[in-house]
Amino acid sequence: MSKLEQILQQYQQTNIAIYGLGNETEKVLNELDAQYHIVGLLDSFRDKGELYGKSIIPLIETVQKNVKLILVVARPGSCKAIARKIEAFCKENEIAVYDVRGNDLYEKKSVVYDFKNVTGITKAELVQQMKGKDVLSIDLFDTLIMRKTLYPTDVIEIVECKLKERGIHIENFFSRRLESEKYLSQQTAPVLEQIYAYMLEKYAVTGVTAQELSQLEWQVDYELVIPRNEVCQWVSGVYNSGKEVYIVSDTYYTQQQLVRLLDKCKITQYTAVIASCEYHTGKTQRLFKILKQKLQGKSCMHIGDDDISDIQSAERAGISAYKIYSGLDLLEKAGYLGLSEFMKKLADRIKVGVFVSQLLNSPFQFETEEKKIMIKDAYWLGYLCFAPMISDFVIWFKKQIQKYNIKNIWFCARDGYLIKKMYDIFVRENQSIYFLTSRTAAIRAGIQSRQDIGYIEEMRFSGTVKEQLQKRLGITVKEEKENLISYEQEIFNHAMVCRDGYQKYIAQFQTNNGEIAFFDFVAKGTCQMFMSRMVDAHLKGFYFLRLEEEQMHDKNLDIVSFYENSEKENSVIFDDYYILETMLTSPKPSVIYFDENGSPVYAEETRSKADIECFQKAQNGILDYFKTYLKICPDSQLIENKKLDEVLLALIHRVGIEDKTFLNLKVEDSFFNRMTEMPSLI
Repeated sequence: MSKLEQILQQYQQTNIAIYGLGNETEKVLNELDAQYHIVGLLDSFRDKGELYGKSIIPLIETVQKNVKLILVVARPGSCKAIARKIEAFCKENEIAVYDVRGNDLYEKKSVVYDFKNVTGITKAELVQQMKGKDVLSIDLFDTLIMRKTLYPTDVIEIVECKLKERGIHIENFFSRRLESEKYLSQQTAPVLEQIYAYMLEKYAVTGVTAQELSQLEWQVDYELVIPRNEVCQWVSGVYNSGKEVYIVSDTYYTQQQLVRLLDKCKITQYTAVIASCEYHTGKTQRLFKILKQKLQGKSCMHIGDDDISDIQSAERAGISAYKIYSGLDLLEKAGYLGLSEFMKKLADRIKVGVFVSQLLNSPFQFETEEKKIMIKDAYWLGYLCFAPMISDFVIWFKKQIQKYNIKNIWFCARDGYLIKKMYDIFVRENQSIYFLTSRTAAIRAGIQSRQDIGYIEEMRFSGTVKEQLQKRLGITVKEEKENLISYEQEIFNHAMVCRDGYQKYIAQFQTNNGEIAFFDFVAKGTCQMFMSRMVDAHLKGFYFLRLEEEQMHDKNLDIVSFYENSEKENSVIFDDYYILETMLTSPKPSVIYFDENGSPVYAEETRSKADIECFQKAQNGILDYFKTYLKICPDSQLIENKKLDEVLLALIHRVGIEDKTFLNLKVEDSFFNRMTEMPSLI
């Protein structure tokens, strides 16, 4: 007995509604109608009429008809989207919602970071099964290639945003586009231009042609697809062994367009492409029969990710079929890694889609001995875990610069090294300044009073007074006294020399009238406080996270923080900002002062060449993610989501990390004379 049959037995004496109007719904009705009380069909876009001998009803009517179960007939990704749309209504009215595979769409799956409970056909088993076959048939989307978005319908939302950016506003574009596809797919397998032609005619839309719309959607989708590398390698092996490979796809793209997608993904080793729209029929209809005719008696095996359109449909046509997991399947089996409750908007789904397209690119991850989700190296740590949070900060930073209309931007060393690169990419100019500073350099030049000396001494140094004088202030003494204030005159004299060198460095920068945006990553404001004494312009701080704000209240610093006070209490960012600081830093050591010519003098480098290469790899991953995210996500949808970012960042504590160099890093803070090993932070 199947999983669905077990569920349906509980609802034999109650009323059931089916959600979905596609061809598969007709098959489900034929199988279930005689045994169960199917009282109507539901759809996102239609709430009246009749189809397959059943009335189409609005969702609210399910209460009047005493419906206790809604059975969703759709692909897994679409099922999730439908479930989210009707969740509040169904829970309020105690209506269960299952998909056609027997999965409870409101069951909260446990978050796991391994695939110990996942079973499926392995790559070795596929190789063995293929030995007795002449031909491999393989699905395209989510099997051989995948998109850098979470759901296929995200493509349509991106298209709608692109249209609005061009000044084209089509009312209810998303729902009308999907409705048109569903309607036409009941009679045939349409091409994309036919879908848009039908939509424009039905809703009397003017000002844009079906060809323009279909071309835009194609371009958007083309940019999103990437190969599933392990699957592609296996398919290449099959082809190189002398066997035929047919790529069979339910699609509104033409065969020529599919070939272009394959070329982009560097997939060239196949015999032919069979596109449903070229034959006006889909996999659940006659497409596999057409494939069999082409094979002329040759034995064939089909591989795909969908239980119904790939597995059941192929088997009905007499073709053996095996399921491999899509990236979304694997994410669901991991309980969405705790991300699901934070995926509210298009930008969130793009973030998670980009993440899944890399971390869960392979369908064979459950085969490893430990079955643990693994991140290979520092590049992918940067790309997958660090980049979403840092990207959102840069997006926020740009908004703040626009809000306050600031023309001068100083990204302070060393945490501003990567942030400046990202900001310049975002705004497409290089007008900002990478400003060399550090707590050490700032206090050496900025000290003016006994209160300043007391402030420095309050920041507890791990060492003697004599060591603190040397390391923090650059003053060497023979005799050790009780505290810093005992060296008051030496400190002031040295500060005058340091200040002169620093001001010569600052003089080389040409600044516009108005205040200066002063970036610091995580700080309480020490650098900003001392640097403000060396420039005429007002410094307005823009921080990722501000520390000890209450203690600095009397310093009258003007600071805006990405993490506001109200957010800090429920945030886990305090657990991980040390790691972020380590990965954002410059390959040069910290500046400690400026000489008489205004040239920087750096501290002795304490990091090894391997350490520097490690965080530079992570930075390359962050930059590549940022470029990808900006390319995919429409400007109007660039909305920060710190909670989602935090879940992705926290994965460094939960998944396996294979990069030993990263694990051997030390988080250093020379100002406090402290060193922390990375494993103790992870």
